Amino acid sequence: MREGVLTPTSSTDALAHPLRARALPIETDGEAMIFMHEDCPVARSEGFRARARVELVARGRTVLATLYRATDNLLADDEVGLPHRLMARLSLAEGEELQVRHPQPLSSLSHVRAKLYGHRLDDNRLGHIIADIADGRYSDVDIAAFVSAFAAQPAQGEETAALTRAMLAAGDRLEWNADRVMDKHCVGGLPGNRTTPIVVSIVAAAGLTMPKTSSRAITSPAGTADAMETMAPVTLDVAAMQKVVEREGGCIVWGGSVNLSPADDVLIRIERALDVDSDAQLVASVLSKKLAAGSTHVLLDLPVGPTAKIRSTGDADALARLLKDVALQCGLHVTTVQTDGTQPVGRGIGPALEAHDVLAVLANRDDAPQDLKARALALAAGILELSGAPRSDALHRATQLLVEGRAESKFLAICEAQGGFKEPGRALQTREFLAARAGRVATFDNRLLARTAKLAGAPQRATAGIALHVKSGDLIEEGQPLFTIHGESMGELDYAFAFALRNSDMIRLEAQ
Repeated sequence: MREGVLTPTSSTDALAHPLRARALPIETDGEAMIFMHEDCPVARSEGFRARARVELVARGRTVLATLYRATDNLLADDEVGLPHRLMARLSLAEGEELQVRHPQPLSSLSHVRAKLYGHRLDDNRLGHIIADIADGRYSDVDIAAFVSAFAAQPAQGEETAALTRAMLAAGDRLEWNADRVMDKHCVGGLPGNRTTPIVVSIVAAAGLTMPKTSSRAITSPAGTADAMETMAPVTLDVAAMQKVVEREGGCIVWGGSVNLSPADDVLIRIERALDVDSDAQLVASVLSKKLAAGSTHVLLDLPVGPTAKIRSTGDADALARLLKDVALQCGLHVTTVQTDGTQPVGRGIGPALEAHDVLAVLANRDDAPQDLKARALALAAGILELSGAPRSDALHRATQLLVEGRAESKFLAICEAQGGFKEPGRALQTREFLAARAGRVATFDNRLLARTAKLAGAPQRATAGIALHVKSGDLIEEGQPLFTIHGESMGELDYAFAFALRNSDMIRLEAQ
């Protein structure tokens, strides 16, 4: 995540009002911010208010940041407090001089205001907005306004394509020595649906090229990058990613580390805080990263269920049309498939727990979750078919690669190429959640289950989450464990358990 934009300044740009840098032990989750004392003469003379956007000038460079004011003795009146990451980005030493001044106004904010008032934006205006976001020139408030404006309007094909192109233009773009570069993506909203490591392993074992860049969690207890990181490094730069793909035919890396559609990672951070994920930004996020990664053929998994992100087949059809429309405008071949989103996939919900499920499937263990295995095989077969394989042979070929162990070998080889395989961890604390009465499992509330896993600490705490013990249709006895909560601290475990007690119908039982 970028801390702000660094731009050259003139050699004649003197430090007219020198202030001293002071490192502060704070974490801002990527937002560039500084602190000044309320009695600072520079802040008073410049008329800086709290949350003002300011320019820092140091070592011949400038950084845009949000200003906050200290009201006690945290800082002297000639000091500027900076997070350690921002100090390091500027290569500033403690006590070194810097200047704080008003920035030039951003013309692209007028386009954001136009969007807030319901106007559609074209390539030119969206290009300016996304370029400024990628360069760190927007505050979190500005970005939140932009995200909210898109969420408040129905998605439209031409505007979404323009947003996709703008996000693509803001970053790097990879090229591969292959006629067809395969990819897949799930739109999310379904806990435990960690098919990607299995699918990539099968497809790469089949001799195809599949450079997979994945996201971290936005509103879920785990993203593919979070789960993969419990087994191998995922923060690879472009050169390292290319070496892995050249060697093994595939990879599974975090997209934020390779500067592919960099504005998307900034938008995701704000979407996570707002708990918002609009169709237009979802489509632009997915397709811009696929295009940036050099993909030519993409299979998109759309889980449908009453508590999934996509609630109905009608919503799925509309999203599929938008995806295909935008993909066609951007020169990408896309196929969509609607899958069951009525219940979680696999047993684990949380990075390490989902990774254990993946390894069980790849190893063909008898206790591997069969629903995860079947879904991964179906998606892998869909990609093989996209590559030109006959439909009648695709599933057989995918199954053969998995059963013979070639997919597992390929996965371990990819892990080694990315920096080395490691076994996912296990939580120190667990607590079972028991059925209050006997009955048959009728429905799952995916959102409440995901919320429970997040309260237990996922995804920030990799081993936290929940492990399911039941599936739809299972007969349950009173006192039988429905799921086990995993946590790295008793406090988080207690909090998640209390939430589960208040929402015990997240797994609803009906009378036999």
